[in-house]
Amino acid sequence: MGLTLAEKILKAHTVDGAFVKGGEIGLKIDQTLTQDATGTMAYIEFEAMGIGQVRTERSVAYIDHNTLQSGFENADDHRFIASVAKKHGIYFSRPGNGICHQVHLERFGAPGKTLIGSDSHTPTGGGIGMIAIGAGGLDVAVAMGGGAYYITYPKIVRVTLTGKLSPWVAAKDVILKLLSVMSVKGGVGKIIEYAGEGVSTLSVPERATITNMGAELGATTSIFPSDEKTLAFLKAQGREDCWIPLSADPDAVYDEEIILDLSALEPMAACPHSPDNVKTISEINAEAEGGKMKIDQVCIGSCTNSSLADMLKVAHILKGRTVHPDVSLAVSPGSKQVLSMMAENGALGTILEAGARVLESACGPCIGMGQSPNSGGISLRTFNRNFEGRSGTRDAKVYLVSPEVAAASAVAGYLCDPRTLGEMPIFFMPEKFAVNDNMIAPPASPKEAGSVEILRGPNIKEYPKTAPLAENLRAECSLKVGDNITTDHIMPAGAKILPLRSNIPEISKHCFEVCDESFPSRALALGSSIVVGGSNYGQGSSREHAALAPLYLGVKAVVVKSFARIHRQNLINAGILPLEFENEADYDTVERGDILAIEDLRDQITADEGVVVKNLTKGKSFRTKCPLSGRMKDILLCGGLLDYTKANLKK
Repeated sequence: MGLTLAEKILKAHTVDGAFVKGGEIGLKIDQTLTQDATGTMAYIEFEAMGIGQVRTERSVAYIDHNTLQSGFENADDHRFIASVAKKHGIYFSRPGNGICHQVHLERFGAPGKTLIGSDSHTPTGGGIGMIAIGAGGLDVAVAMGGGAYYITYPKIVRVTLTGKLSPWVAAKDVILKLLSVMSVKGGVGKIIEYAGEGVSTLSVPERATITNMGAELGATTSIFPSDEKTLAFLKAQGREDCWIPLSADPDAVYDEEIILDLSALEPMAACPHSPDNVKTISEINAEAEGGKMKIDQVCIGSCTNSSLADMLKVAHILKGRTVHPDVSLAVSPGSKQVLSMMAENGALGTILEAGARVLESACGPCIGMGQSPNSGGISLRTFNRNFEGRSGTRDAKVYLVSPEVAAASAVAGYLCDPRTLGEMPIFFMPEKFAVNDNMIAPPASPKEAGSVEILRGPNIKEYPKTAPLAENLRAECSLKVGDNITTDHIMPAGAKILPLRSNIPEISKHCFEVCDESFPSRALALGSSIVVGGSNYGQGSSREHAALAPLYLGVKAVVVKSFARIHRQNLINAGILPLEFENEADYDTVERGDILAIEDLRDQITADEGVVVKNLTKGKSFRTKCPLSGRMKDILLCGGLLDYTKANLKK
C-alpha cells in the first residue's frame, strides 16, 4: 500500500512514536517561524530553557502584527526580538519586510520540509509542498531547541480538484466552498491533501491562499504536491535548488475523499460571523433590500490574499475607475517584494489613483490593528476570519471575499459579482521576482553571539508561575460559555490589547472580556477556578496567550464538549487540565458558581480511564474524557511543557 503525500513527509520526519493512525508521533522540525504578537513570549520561553543556539535548519522571526506603535510597548518587543534573534541564530525579518507567511513562502519555504510557526496560518507553506503546522509559542521554542514536535497521527483527506476555475472565480472561492462542505470543525484531526487534474491549473500563490485558509477548517495542515508550477515559482524567486518533486503514490489510501469541480464554482463570501457561513454573491444580494447589499468598507490584503498576482488583479479592476464615495478601500501588499514590484510595474500608482488607502506590508486590519469599520458597518475583507468583534468594531458585519469581488465592490459601492466586468485578462506569474533580502538580518556568528546584549523593555514580563498537578482539585466554575468560542473570545487582539502580549499579568485583565467583562477580577479573586464550555472550544488563532492568561488568573481546568486542536495543546503546555464531557448532556447540569471537585486527580490522569468530576453544589457527578499520550501526562503532572522540558534537559 502506497503513501499519501503528507504521509511521505511525516514518515521521513518521525523521530518518536509509532507511525500508526491515532497514535502520537514526534516530528523533527526543519524550520520555525514566529511573529511579534506571539514571538516575544516564545523567545522568553526559549531563553528559559537555557539553550545557546537554535538547532533547526532555519528559524525566522518576523515583525508583522504589532506594527502600530502608539506607545513604547511594541517597539520594545521588536527590539527584544531582534536582539534575541541575533544572539541565538535566528534570522530577523524587520518591520516593513512583510507578512510572515507571504515572506516565508517567497524566501524560505521548501518542498518536503517541516515547518511549525507560532501562528495558526503557518499551513500557508503547504502551497509549496511543506508540512507546515501552526502551534503555540512554547512548542515552537522547544522545536528551536532541537526538540520534536508532537501531533496525533492525523487522518488524511484527499480533496480531488477537477476542471478549471472560470474567469473571475478565485482560489478564495475554492476554500470557501470547502468550508461550506466541511465546516470550521470538520478538519479537526485531519490533513487536507489536494490532488487531481485541477491542481495543475493553480499557481503557487493560489494554492497558498487555499492552504492558508485551511486553518479555518480546524485542520492540522493542508498540502499541495510539489510539481512544475512549484518549480517555476521557486525558480522565479532564485531558489530552484531547493525544489524536489513530491506527490502521493498512485495506490495511496485516504480516510476520506471530497471532489470539487473547479469549473462549477462561482464567486462566494463567508457571511458574519464565521468563515463557514458561506453563500454565493448572488444569494447574498438576493436577500438584500433592492437586490444589492450596500457596503461601507473594503480591505484587501492579509496572509490569505496579498500576493503580487492578487494585487495585479485588483489594479486591473481599479484601472480608470474611482472607489465609490461611500466606501473606504484599504490595500495592504503582503511583502516588500510585492510592494516594490507594484511600484515598478505601475500597479501601485493605479491603485492610488483609484482612491485606495495603501497600508504598510503587514497584517494590519486582519488582526484589528487599525481600519476598524464604522458602527454597524458592512466590511468586505480578503482575510481569513470574520469573528464577531475581531475587526475592532463590535457590531460590524464582516464578509470574507476574493480580491476580485473586493475590488469590483469597492468601485460599485455594493457587493458585486466580478463576472459583470467583462472579459478577464490572463495574469502571468513573472519569470523573475525582484529579490532583495536587505530587510532580513542574519544572526551573529556563534563566535560573536556571546557578546550580544538582550534588550528587554519594562513591558516584558516573565512566564507565569506554574506548579505540578495537584492530588485533588476543588474549585468554583468561574465562567460558562457556549459553542465555537474562539481564541479571540478568550484573549482578544486589536490595537489596544496586542501590545500587552509580552506582559501576561496586564493582558490577563482582558481575558474573556468579550463574553463577561467581570471574569478577570472574579477569577483572580477566586484563586483557583474551572471554565466550562461547549463544542469546538478555542478555535481560531494559535495564540498561547489564550491559555497563559487563564493560567495566570488561576484556571486549573477547562471542561468542554470538544476542543480545537492547537488550543487543547496550549492548555496542556500551560499545565491546565483539558477535559471533555463524556455525555454532552452533562454540560447543561453545570452552572457558573457551582463548586466542582476532582479527587485523586494525578491517579485518574495516569490511569487513563477518564476523570470523574463531582458537582458539590448539585450533589451530582459526571464523567469526562481526557485522552492523553504518556508524554502529555508527564507534561501535565510536571505543571506544563516548560517545566517538563527543563527537567528533561537536566537529565
